[in-house]
Amino acid sequence: MDKIAFIFSGQGAQYGGMGRELYACSAAAKAVFDCANAIRPGTSKQCFEGTAEELSQTVNTQPCVYCVDLSAAEALKEAGIKPDMLAGFSLGELAALAFSGAVPIDAGFQMVCRRAGFMQAASLETQAAMLAVLKLEEDTVISLCNGIEQVYPVNLNSPGQVVVAGEVGALEEFKARVREKGGKVLPLKVSGGFHSPFMAAAADQFLSELSAYVITPPSVPLFSNVTARPYEDDFNSLLSQQIKSPVQWQRTVENMITAGAGTFIEVGPGKVLSGFVSRISDEVRVFNVEDEASLKNTISEVNKHA
Repeated sequence: MDKIAFIFSGQGAQYGGMGRELYACSAAAKAVFDCANAIRPGTSKQCFEGTAEELSQTVNTQPCVYCVDLSAAEALKEAGIKPDMLAGFSLGELAALAFSGAVPIDAGFQMVCRRAGFMQAASLETQAAMLAVLKLEEDTVISLCNGIEQVYPVNLNSPGQVVVAGEVGALEEFKARVREKGGKVLPLKVSGGFHSPFMAAAADQFLSELSAYVITPPSVPLFSNVTARPYEDDFNSLLSQQIKSPVQWQRTVENMITAGAGTFIEVGPGKVLSGFVSRISDEVRVFNVEDEASLKNTISEVNKHA
């Protein structure tokens, strides 16, 4: 039987109302939000009622997406569906870490809140933004970045999509070069130049912060954004490096497929990762869980092939 992979949504997938139905229909999901509210009062209210502007602020986005990701995964586990491997996109990797049992849910949430604070502070130090580049090969996008100072390839997502981070002025020149090559650019709903050298200070601060936590081996293989391979005993190093390093998403998914994953379930807001997986391989099944309907559908479809 194909192995099941849970993939945890990242920053940028947030929207107002996310998680509300999971909270109402799953005791396990509710427990995640209740835990977060005890540490950071009002977190569930932000998820359920927050405006787009409020949810776009990194200090709000990351704690909220963490909760929705983890609540979706816990709701699946409550229904008897358990993964054979895990991966999370950027912030999602922290939710995957907690779901794996490597850290308790409350410690993971505290870790995320600190990470968000460091990253937001770093984003205020430079005028940087992120763009998705479509219709161009990865090597072409990387070459374009190498030709312009302060523009970096940061998310290697899928065939035909690479995300770059750059200083706002430099990105104007980059966009012009992309169009000359026949590509297309789309701005992302994030507040900084993440996964790039702009985040070096945040990465250093987070590495220091991680010394306060005990991280134990995960219950199932957890793939790292930095290496595209399962963590071994290098959690602190890779979790901090992740903040300033490219997300190797396409390679991660390819390695998970090689490891036997035939069913991918995106847990958390939206279907961004589901789209990436479908473009990477047409030989795997892809589902998502973000509300009651998608939870029920995924449980039904997975159980048909159990």
